[in-house]
Amino acid sequence: MLKKILLTLLLSFSFSCLALASIPPLPEPVTNNAVASVHIDDEQYILSFMGLSAGKGHKDVHNKAWKLDINAAEPKWQTITPVPSSLKLKGRLASIAVSIDENVYLFGGYTVSSSDEEESAPDVYQYHVPTDTYTKLPPMPVPVDDAIALTYRDRYIYLISGWHNDGNVNLTQVFDTVKMEWFQASPFIGEPVFGHAGGIVDNLMMVCDGVRTMPSMHKRRGFAQQTSCFRGKINPANPSKINWYSWFHPTDAGRYRMAAAGDPDNDRILFVGGSLNPYNFNGIGYNGQPSEPTSEIWSYHVDKKRWELLPSKGQTMDHRGLINVNGQWFTVGGMGKNQKVIADVTLHVTTAASTEHKENSTANPN
Repeated sequence: MLKKILLTLLLSFSFSCLALASIPPLPEPVTNNAVASVHIDDEQYILSFMGLSAGKGHKDVHNKAWKLDINAAEPKWQTITPVPSSLKLKGRLASIAVSIDENVYLFGGYTVSSSDEEESAPDVYQYHVPTDTYTKLPPMPVPVDDAIALTYRDRYIYLISGWHNDGNVNLTQVFDTVKMEWFQASPFIGEPVFGHAGGIVDNLMMVCDGVRTMPSMHKRRGFAQQTSCFRGKINPANPSKINWYSWFHPTDAGRYRMAAAGDPDNDRILFVGGSLNPYNFNGIGYNGQPSEPTSEIWSYHVDKKRWELLPSKGQTMDHRGLINVNGQWFTVGGMGKNQKVIADVTLHVTTAASTEHKENSTANPN
């Protein structure tokens, strides 16, 4: 029995090392980039769009894009056509990407001018992976950046909360990829935030944390970390209806710009990395203190309605997505320690020993 256990652990460790070794770093460091994964026949592609390069200034916001064929004999990132824009400044960060079939859908983001003025982009583009082409789609009714995007039934894309030019919105904007049109779903009941994270399994969402605005009578608004989670259940008969419930937080310490994704094969929603101290795009906190990444992983088990805490070998933050490759979960780029912009594709181990936390809702979840 001991030999079997040791062999299983060795094989698991070996597979993890091989998976990590098979994914090379990006051609250059980039953070706050929109990432997605697309499966076409027997091939899997990882894609990275836009973001911020190592200098972390307004000139380092770009619209570069790369693609990696994970199944190639020698996987290598390829430069693809840069992301177009309807705005004068082409580079954007805090965009979000999701995939359906052979396409990646890119939403929003914001530009940064030489005077550090920021503008939320209304743009929505469909990127067709096989032909390396972009198609401009109907713009967001309310342009948002630093939002989350979740797909349902391989048709509907839910944009939840986010920042719009001068403040956060509580909207749930839904894009129908069949009709190519927008509609509004039940508003997000939590504090409107940006830099939050979320995932979906079937029709069940979990959305956590982010940053809320703090109004003041005698000075300009400020920003504060939000510590809260909300469970949303989409009505299968009406995709515009979402039953939202306040949910127990896994740690009682909120995170900013985590990577998150639904893992339907294991009936869970994963949250990775992020920072305890919310920050501007250069990694310096709104409180003036440098922000640092965390390594903790949160796993929400949908059917059990429980949180599970897991360790990760990687400490990263400033993410826009979490990628699954053969059951292993990766972040692409981001920031590491000391606010360093990285090119690494970081493996986050989710199979180590864990501690479960029983969870209760403040409303009946059934």
